[in-house]
Amino acid sequence: MAAPLLLDLALAGITVGSAAALSGIGLVVCYRATGVLNLAQGAVAMVTAYALRQTVVVWHWPRVLAIACCVLVFAPGLGVLMDVAVFRRLQRRSAGTAETLVAGIGVFVLLVGAAALLWGLTPLGDAPVVVGSTLLLVAPGGLRLTADTVVELGAVLLITAGVAAVDRWTPFGTTVRAVVDNRRLAELSGLDADRVSSVGWAFGAFTAGLTGVLLAPGLRLDPYGLPLLVMETMAVAVAAGLSSLPLAVAAALALGIGQSELTAVHLTGWAEALLQAVSANLFVLALVAAVLIPGRLTGPGTTDPEPLPSEDRTHAVPGGALRLTGALVMLIGPLALREDDLRLLLPGPGLGLVLLSLVVVTGYGGQISLGQAGYAGLGALLTGAFAGGAVPGLPALSAPLSLLLAVLVTAPFGLLVGRPAIRRRGLALALATFAVGTAINRLVFQQPFFTSGLLLDRTGAWADDRAFYAVELLLLGAALLLVRALRKGRTGRALGAVRDHEPAARAAGANVPRLKLLAFTVGAALAALGGGLLGLGSQAFDPDAFDPVLGLVWFAAVVVFGAGSATGAVLAAAALTTVDAATAAGVST
Repeated sequence: MAAPLLLDLALAGITVGSAAALSGIGLVVCYRATGVLNLAQGAVAMVTAYALRQTVVVWHWPRVLAIACCVLVFAPGLGVLMDVAVFRRLQRRSAGTAETLVAGIGVFVLLVGAAALLWGLTPLGDAPVVVGSTLLLVAPGGLRLTADTVVELGAVLLITAGVAAVDRWTPFGTTVRAVVDNRRLAELSGLDADRVSSVGWAFGAFTAGLTGVLLAPGLRLDPYGLPLLVMETMAVAVAAGLSSLPLAVAAALALGIGQSELTAVHLTGWAEALLQAVSANLFVLALVAAVLIPGRLTGPGTTDPEPLPSEDRTHAVPGGALRLTGALVMLIGPLALREDDLRLLLPGPGLGLVLLSLVVVTGYGGQISLGQAGYAGLGALLTGAFAGGAVPGLPALSAPLSLLLAVLVTAPFGLLVGRPAIRRRGLALALATFAVGTAINRLVFQQPFFTSGLLLDRTGAWADDRAFYAVELLLLGAALLLVRALRKGRTGRALGAVRDHEPAARAAGANVPRLKLLAFTVGAALAALGGGLLGLGSQAFDPDAFDPVLGLVWFAAVVVFGAGSATGAVLAAAALTTVDAATAAGVST
């Protein structure tokens, strides 16, 4: 490979890596100032990119003015609003990681939903360019240096140096360290902890907005794509242990350059497809590797053992009878509707099974899982593979048998993910499950090699929508009975003990690793069953139906309706499905 080509690719990679570095810097600074990992970083980037397009393309503002207003005013203001309206009160009462994590996901979902309502779900390809690729210099050998590379890398270095200087040589840096070390003690000493928190959130939102407006012109702007892309850049912050800015910048540039250089490598056959998948998803793979390295995350909240506050630790659920009645009406009612209306509500029971899997893993087991969409997608994909005869050595099977085999094959994946995750809790576990779910989506669901030959047609008794919906309800009812038996028995009590206080449960003789693996395995099986029903309901495999962003939406919905309530999961599924059926797909987010 010619040296000039390698250098040109490296420069192109620096442009991508610089944008990732900006996002990583914001995540690290915000985490160091507040103790909260901003999971809404990608959503802030997306909303800022939409705001810039609105001001430039729709309202015809001067480009420079629009960029200044969106990046320097709108994005930081959004960060301060997030702090004042959501996170400040959590910090004042020393809320645990679970609560702040749920709050971050809630903000993420709110911003994505607002963008979908304001600008629609249709991808837009006219995002304004902030820094053009104007040619600045042609070096000897044909090396081309462009303006976007120089400006973006310069911004990264300048911001990094500025943050380091403030942290080391100013009284504010000392205040930040004092507040992070012990907020209550710092407040008793007369320090303004709220101001430190607001500055951290404003700076994090500023870098998120800058990342969004830089990345948007190279993409088709939509409410889902950019947030997930920016969340992938979380790999650089995790690789830096959520503490070191130089490590975050170095990791971002290395990944950006590596991703660019891999595009010049050409292989043949399946190796070429594998190389392309790795090249396109290098940040995802880096995130998986970073979160699975033992001890990589050691900051505050990364191993927080606190359970979710909304998990209904008592056996009685407030308004349980009313919730159960509402769930039954919303699920059984569609059987009385016309065929066309019933078809819109077919996903309800399947989604209910997916959300029920979150109740088992998170509500009963106390393990935060953001990757259930991956298991659900595997259930749909394997159901189609068995039904379509795409599994070597097996003929095409009936839909019911294909669904059963898909569940049996997917369940052990819960063991594969759960085994390295059983030593993690809190933020570390959440990131690990999200990373794995994202990797499954990008490396499996988005690859034609795995999705070709799938057949999700419903033939025979399941061809009729009404009959298929009745089967879905029966399977959901059976799953509810299984989950109830699990919770009421000795195993359920042991899971509750692990959830409430893992060290005490271990001291009492509970086999904590086995219980955690059981929760992950049962959760994977239920999610796969629900995903298979979702695929059969739509009679097609759609990778976007199992997007990691939707996994966050599902997690948030379960928490809102009660993470420890099986009835709440069913009610949440019915509500999400009804909203989408009554309006437009995706509005429920």
